[in-house]
Amino acid sequence: MNTDRTRPAGRRDSSRPGTVPPQRTQRPRHALRPHQWFAERLLAVLSGQRPVHWMLGHTIGEAYDQLAELAPSAPLGAGYRRPVVRTCHGVQPATGVVEAFASIATGEQIRALAFRLEQGRDLRWRCAAVDLGGERLPAVR
Repeated sequence: MNTDRTRPAGRRDSSRPGTVPPQRTQRPRHALRPHQWFAERLLAVLSGQRPVHWMLGHTIGEAYDQLAELAPSAPLGAGYRRPVVRTCHGVQPATGVVEAFASIATGEQIRALAFRLEQGRDLRWRCAAVDLGGERLPAVR
């Protein structure tokens, strides 16, 4: 059967109505690594963009309590500018563990965010600890 005769004028693709395109089996080119994904989620909570309970299924141990203590003051939400993850790096000191750090930029201000991820038996990553570092120091001129 010649499909050129059954195709509407001007249509060049070969798909037929009612067919489903094949699903992509590879990971997208720019998929975030676990520590990058968590940095974005932690920033959303610690800047006041998302509520703490948004992280309930993504934390273990004391991490949720740490977030619940930090979040009300929105320590990463400064003024009218939306904070962004500037850089994020992670190291794997043991199998199933990632210790990560991110720099968070809000305008001219840069803050540090450190956190630990642990992989469970279900292979899902969960945040096990969060730290924003010590007191803020004035900029040296």
